[in-house]
Amino acid sequence: MRSLDLEVDGPTRWGSLPTTTAAGIFVVEAAAPAPSAPLDLNEIRRWLERVPGLRLDGERPTQATLGRRLGSFWLPSQTLLYVGRSSKSLASRVAALYATELGHRRPHSGGYWLKTLREPSRLRLWWAETAAAEEYEDALISAFAEALPEADRQVLETAVPALPWANLESPDGRVRDTGLSGALLSADATPARTSAARRSDPSAGSRRPAASTASGPRTARRRPGSSGPAGPGPVPRRDQPTHVTAEGLAAMQSELERLTNVERPQVVERIKHARELGDLRENADYEAARNEQSFLEGHIQEIEQRLRTAVVIRSTSRAGIALGSIVRYEVDGQAGELTVVGSTESDPAAGRISAVSPVGRALMGRQAGEEVVVVTPAARMRYRIVAVE
Repeated sequence: MRSLDLEVDGPTRWGSLPTTTAAGIFVVEAAAPAPSAPLDLNEIRRWLERVPGLRLDGERPTQATLGRRLGSFWLPSQTLLYVGRSSKSLASRVAALYATELGHRRPHSGGYWLKTLREPSRLRLWWAETAAAEEYEDALISAFAEALPEADRQVLETAVPALPWANLESPDGRVRDTGLSGALLSADATPARTSAARRSDPSAGSRRPAASTASGPRTARRRPGSSGPAGPGPVPRRDQPTHVTAEGLAAMQSELERLTNVERPQVVERIKHARELGDLRENADYEAARNEQSFLEGHIQEIEQRLRTAVVIRSTSRAGIALGSIVRYEVDGQAGELTVVGSTESDPAAGRISAVSPVGRALMGRQAGEEVVVVTPAARMRYRIVAVE
């Protein structure tokens, strides 16, 4: 925090409030490094009792399997566990953090993994006042990642994003892949807790909530990813398949490689350079680079999602026009050719027509030799299908 030219206050112990009502950032740290996460399995059990919709890799976990997953992200040499911020009042934000029960959304569910630790009173809180809370939060998390030793990176199953243990999303919008979904009750849900659980957890009111794999948007420009279902209920429905041609799949893979291996490093370098220019509160270059990074990461996530659900379409003319079909046609004596593709590959100027477009819908299932009337907002046209490949 001091390396960012902030005036740091604290520390105070967990449970105490910052002595300021100004905006700013705060960090939570352990008193000393620990070789493994000091998790409270009883608290994890109570979390599971409160939130019946919680899933780990799509399955209902035991307290032990959930604890192992949380512990797999623990960084043995690090004491910094969470970075948070408030654009209004640090004291109010930290009070809300303390007051939110594990498994609840409100009043504030950020950094909920902290609530699964044994002896939270041993944690310490530092803070710094700043009107540019979001920018300094970004810079502090980025500085943490840049300084992380290689030995700690190797502990993580995936090195990117490298975050303090209780932060689940990087400043550029990349979400840590925890496998968790449905870890928060919906806002209007009643906690599912037994009377025994209530008796054994008298301090639950000072405990704090759980978030799903990704929390909701922090600002309009951030967090392009989304979490799984937050409330109790059935296992979330699997993602719908993205139908693509073999050419479309190759194009997406090529674009992803370019974005991750070329554009992402360039944006990171621009952010690093902009940060070196000075005060982040009046640093237009830094803000522009961050916005560019947020947009880029959102685009990368979108492509990665499409690739995860991609199903390559293989058409056969015997079944009529389908996804992937190449159609030769005539309209008013003018010959043309188009390819019917999924909506993600649609490019009418290049002759690639989405199957859900007016033309695509009219042609689907038709055979060579048929005539089809296509009604579009601009015109009514009669297509004569010459051949289907």
